[in-house]
Amino acid sequence: MYATGSAARPEDELRFAHKTGLFLRFTSPVESLYPENNIMNARWFPARGRRAVIVLPQWNADALSHNALCRIFNMSGIAALRMSMPYHDVRKPAELQRADYAVSANMGRTIDAGRQAVCDIRACLDWLESEGYTEFGILGTSLGSCYAFIASAHDARLKINAFNHASTYFGDVVWTGQSTRHVREGVEPVLDQEGLRRALLAVSPMAFFNKFARWPKKSLMIYTKYDSRSFPNLPSGCGEFARRQLNTIVRCLPCGHYTLGETPYKTWTHGTCALMAQAFR
Repeated sequence: MYATGSAARPEDELRFAHKTGLFLRFTSPVESLYPENNIMNARWFPARGRRAVIVLPQWNADALSHNALCRIFNMSGIAALRMSMPYHDVRKPAELQRADYAVSANMGRTIDAGRQAVCDIRACLDWLESEGYTEFGILGTSLGSCYAFIASAHDARLKINAFNHASTYFGDVVWTGQSTRHVREGVEPVLDQEGLRRALLAVSPMAFFNKFARWPKKSLMIYTKYDSRSFPNLPSGCGEFARRQLNTIVRCLPCGHYTLGETPYKTWTHGTCALMAQAFR
C-alpha cells in the first residue's frame, strides 16, 4: 500500500511503507488511450455472508478515501469493494497531478470516463457473484454518486443505493461549481449552460430515471444546504424520486460540500452504512 493523489505527503508514504491490503485488479472492459487507466483497481474488504457493497469516493479522491466506510460495513457483516474510478488513484496517467481527465472540457473523454466507470462497476458485480455474494448495494459520493446511479439504472442486481452529494445534471454541476470553474472556462466560448447540460446528458442521472425505476430498489439520497459546488437541480432530483414513488429516503444536512466529511456531519456519512445494513434485511 502507498498514498496517492496530489495531496500525498512524505509522512503518508512512510506510514504505509510496510502495510499491505487486498486488491482486485483486472483489465477494464473499456479501453482508453492510457495504459494506467485501463487496469481497474479496487481495494477489497471481505466479509462472510452473501452481502456486498461497492463504494465509489469523490472526484480527485486518493487511495485512502472512504476506506473507513468499508471497515464500518465489515463490522455489519457486509463485504466492501472500494473502487478507484477512471483516471483516479493508481489509474491516473503519469502526466497528471489530479484526476482531470475524468471531468474536463473534453466532452468525449468525460463521457467515456463515465461509461468506463459504469462498465467497471458491473464487472465488479460479476466478480462478486463469482465469489458467492448474492445481495448487492452501492454507495457513491459526489462524482461517485453519479456513476453509482447510472450503474444501478442499468443493473437489477444493485438493490440498495446510497448517494452522498447526489448528482442530477452533470452539465449544471460543471457550470455552477467552484471546483469546475476551469472546465466552464474551456467550454463557455462555444456552449451556454443549457448547451452543456445537453452535451453531458449521457452521464447525467436525471436522464436515466426511467431505467432506474424499472426494478424495485431502496435508496438514500443525501445533499447539503451550503454546497460550494452548487447543485442547482437537486430539488428536481428529489421530486423525481417522489413523483415516481420510489422507495427513497432524502436528507438535507446543514453543512457544505467538504464539511460533510468533518465532525459532527461525518457521523451522517457513517450512519449511511448502518442504514444500508438495515436495508439489506
